[in-house]
Amino acid sequence: MSDAVHIVLDDTAMAAAGQGNVLASRLIHRAHVQAGWYLYAPACALVEADRARPGTAEHLAALPGITVLDLDLPAALAVARHDTWAAAHCQYAAQPTPDRPDGAVIATAAPDRWTGEPVRVLDLTP
Repeated sequence: MSDAVHIVLDDTAMAAAGQGNVLASRLIHRAHVQAGWYLYAPACALVEADRARPGTAEHLAALPGITVLDLDLPAALAVARHDTWAAAHCQYAAQPTPDRPDGAVIATAAPDRWTGEPVRVLDLTP
């Protein structure tokens, strides 16, 4: 098990950060200043967050503590099997990889969305 903390922001977490959600802001700050903390913004979720709150994509993509995850071929194939691209890309990004052997936690402001899904969730609702 790794000491690194890997967190995938779903579209609701990204929109919440833009609306001043304290918990989302703390995650972003910690990823920027503390070694071993990593935040990821899957591209499909970034698009949905920007649709919900225009300007969110540019803002989050400019932050140094956030890594935008592209929709590469393996991700596109995983997303194609689901109804919603944002949630599917987040779920795919949270799976274990060589860089993230323990996978990642999905930060969300809508935890009920993830009920029954094979992911770990960090609830950002105040």
